[in-house]
Amino acid sequence: MRPLHLLSESTLPTLSRIAAAHCQAIKSSLTTDTYISNKLISSYSKCRDLNSALKLFDEMPDRDTASWNTVITGYVNSRNIPTAWGVLKSMKRLGFLFDGYTFGSMLKGIAIGSGLMQGQQLHSDVVKTGFCDNVYAASALLDMYAKCSRVEDANKVFKYMQERNTVSWNALIAGYAEIGNLQRCIELFMSMEMESVRVDDATFAPVLTLLCDVEFYDLTRQLHCKITKRGLEHENTVLNATITAYAECGCIEDAKRVFDSADGSRDLVTWNSMLAAYLDHDLEECGFDLFLEMMRLRLEMDAYTYSSVISSCFGDAEQSLGKSLHCLVIKRGFEEVTHVSNVLISMYLKSSTQSVDDALKVFEHIDVKDYVSWNTILTGLSQVGASEIALRLFQKMHNDYLVIDHYAFAAVLRSCSDLATLQLGRQIHVLVVKSGFEGNEYVASALIVMYSKCGIIEDAQTSFDASHKGSSVTWNSMIFAYAQHGQGKVALDVFDEMTKRNVKVDHVTFVAALTACSHIGLIDKGLEFLKTMEPKYGVSPKMENYACAVDLLGRGGRLMEAKELIKEMPFEADVTVLKTLLGACRACGDIRLATEVADRLIELDPGDHCTYVLLSDIYGYLKRWDEKASVKRLMREKGVRKVPGWSWIELKNEVHAFNAEDYSHRDCREIYRALEELINETRVCEDGFILDVPIDDVDLANGYWIISGDGFVQSVQFYNMQKDETFLPL
Repeated sequence: MRPLHLLSESTLPTLSRIAAAHCQAIKSSLTTDTYISNKLISSYSKCRDLNSALKLFDEMPDRDTASWNTVITGYVNSRNIPTAWGVLKSMKRLGFLFDGYTFGSMLKGIAIGSGLMQGQQLHSDVVKTGFCDNVYAASALLDMYAKCSRVEDANKVFKYMQERNTVSWNALIAGYAEIGNLQRCIELFMSMEMESVRVDDATFAPVLTLLCDVEFYDLTRQLHCKITKRGLEHENTVLNATITAYAECGCIEDAKRVFDSADGSRDLVTWNSMLAAYLDHDLEECGFDLFLEMMRLRLEMDAYTYSSVISSCFGDAEQSLGKSLHCLVIKRGFEEVTHVSNVLISMYLKSSTQSVDDALKVFEHIDVKDYVSWNTILTGLSQVGASEIALRLFQKMHNDYLVIDHYAFAAVLRSCSDLATLQLGRQIHVLVVKSGFEGNEYVASALIVMYSKCGIIEDAQTSFDASHKGSSVTWNSMIFAYAQHGQGKVALDVFDEMTKRNVKVDHVTFVAALTACSHIGLIDKGLEFLKTMEPKYGVSPKMENYACAVDLLGRGGRLMEAKELIKEMPFEADVTVLKTLLGACRACGDIRLATEVADRLIELDPGDHCTYVLLSDIYGYLKRWDEKASVKRLMREKGVRKVPGWSWIELKNEVHAFNAEDYSHRDCREIYRALEELINETRVCEDGFILDVPIDDVDLANGYWIISGDGFVQSVQFYNMQKDETFLPL
């Protein structure tokens, strides 16, 4: 009896069973039988024991093409493509003929490694040996070109195929799906049906991945019907792709129905797809419930599961949950997975400014830091204001000769903007130019912001001119730059030029335009922008746009209009809009509305010090000391502390930082002496004209303004000079 019965009893024989069959073959002197040796080599390869397979192959006295094909297939399945290519070359050198399986296996490996040049060499062998009409060789050739991003070459191979099977069609559909050509995918799918070619799960899955917008909802339903008619609805690849397609089309209910109908045929990807669908639609509670269900069922979750659920733990409310998930990640042994660590860094930096140390600890414990690791920590630190730490990390990144991409440059330039470190920003600009990223829209935008915040609007314009200007990113930054420099008319000219060039505007563009209108007092123009955003430009107003409009009306003293605008908003006002309205109440002195708005803000965000400070300032300005004291008392009871403001200046490559009544600087005595001299030299214009707006809202213009001890510019009137007032020329 042949020893193959030990291998045929199970479709997936164990290594011990294969070794037993091998021993029996040796005892029976059957290793000289080419068929038996090929079978043993194939079995060893399937168990990833390539050393034993290669040893047996070397001992074979008589090899045939199948022997070589088996070894090549083993190396390809183990992703060892260079060795597989070496075996193929040896096969050719020793005079063995290639067949369709030889080409199929090797071309599969080349497709995995994207080795286009090797694939083209093998294509010539296919032609020379007359295997162009072999469906296996041609399908593999087609698949190779498609996976090497040469879809048109794949299409040429497809056109000249005498015989096509389902694999051929699927390979071409997958190729066009990879480059996002939905129309061509649908055309091929319809041709398959007309030619009565059998479709399978690999036909539907690539097409479903392209259905990522609400406009494709009907098409998703049609494909789902076809899937159900063919009985493929429980095939995992199609099932998972259908869930994702419905979610991407905005119909989470249909995605849930598909998920529920698949009870008994779900794999981990199915659960992950549904989890991602919930989290992408901001249904965190549903996502967390599903995650808990996965734990209850004791599913073996992977790195994608943990990274998905951790990515939704942003904000103070979810911070404890994020830490609990971090503990779970450590218990499950995923803390060494770079992708999971990257998400943890992002979670800590977005949860709270108090979690910077936790993010840095995770970053330091990553053994293999990739680009995403560095970019995540740099971006996160710059966003929470830890700019000095971000600059130190960037310096380490540069000193270690790590490759710096445009995301890292954009993040570190933002840090330079926050610190107004002009000299360092210019040095990084040099690195940007050397690295060839000056034209990148995100880097160019960061350069514009950096130069603008450092007061060099001319260099900001130069950076804008050097950018590609293909999208709204750089245009928005330039409009903001001019608006914040008090050049609102120039900012609006940039907006007009943007629309003339047919650059697609977005809601951020209108935030910038409204800011420009606010700075130069064009109230009606700003309101016109808000009203025409959707009908004229096709951009739905977002919360930030309404906040800017409220600020615009508040600066103009039209407080009741601002209040009415908030009532007319299509969504509930958030903290940003209400803070803006409170600031307008402060400027207009409307204590009744201010109290009403402040109560709502304290209810929404009781830990934010800005609300208490604004309300306290208003009471102080109106000399209502009891109410001011009650606000201070409320802050103490809730444990809210005012975050001091900082100012800094760069001198001789050193940044000097200060806050109010700061005596920590080594030169504080000389600084205060110079400040006293400046105060003594200040004067007030003869007519004593002053405005009733906060000092930081006063547009820099000719003349002199009174600043009282509480930081307010007093009401418009003629006045008598008082001892406790400071007069500053602006």
